[in-house]
Amino acid sequence: MKEYTASKIAEFLLQIKAIKLQPDEPFTWVSGWKSPIYCDNRIALSHPKIRTYIRQELVKTIEEKFGRPDIIAGVATAAIAQGVLVAEAMGLPFVYVRPSPKEHGRKNLIEGEVHPSQSAVVIEDLISTGKSSLLAVDALRESKVIVKGMVSIFTYGFPIASEMIQKAGITYYPLTDYPTLIQLAAEKQIISSDQQEILLKWQTDPAGWKGVL
Repeated sequence: MKEYTASKIAEFLLQIKAIKLQPDEPFTWVSGWKSPIYCDNRIALSHPKIRTYIRQELVKTIEEKFGRPDIIAGVATAAIAQGVLVAEAMGLPFVYVRPSPKEHGRKNLIEGEVHPSQSAVVIEDLISTGKSSLLAVDALRESKVIVKGMVSIFTYGFPIASEMIQKAGITYYPLTDYPTLIQLAAEKQIISSDQQEILLKWQTDPAGWKGVL
């Protein structure tokens, strides 16, 4: 992860409110976890200059770290658009991986054409626990696709995600991460020092964090 790029993308995401920080009024995730942050990077798609910058940095990271794969694979649904943009820029085929097989028709799990021994790089929008990302990796591997690695726009950097990704033998690069975001938010006085402490504490135990008492 390049420091300048990480800081710039974090600033963009805060600027367009793709990421919201509310340590005093936590969000509740679908999992039931209380969270002082909410991330929806799809908002970046509505901002052409930011969308282009993110796409360019994803392409650079893939080329520098993995070379040229045979296909780009997006994780449904949030990473589909970013994956298409990257595949188009690189002149590569694109597929996306569903969280579960389609319930009708051909009941596809992978949408698009893949062949054994093809190499792929997985595009993810956001890494939280890493579960959905690794399900996509498993689906590709079951189709005999060689997964060279994974890139994402943002990661919370949870220890559980790092452990799972490492255990799966995946090389992974985010464009920006949670510590970079929180540091930038503090420097720009978007959050106070007390709020910064709360936000950093949450990252260490997101499942057990109950919010501000």
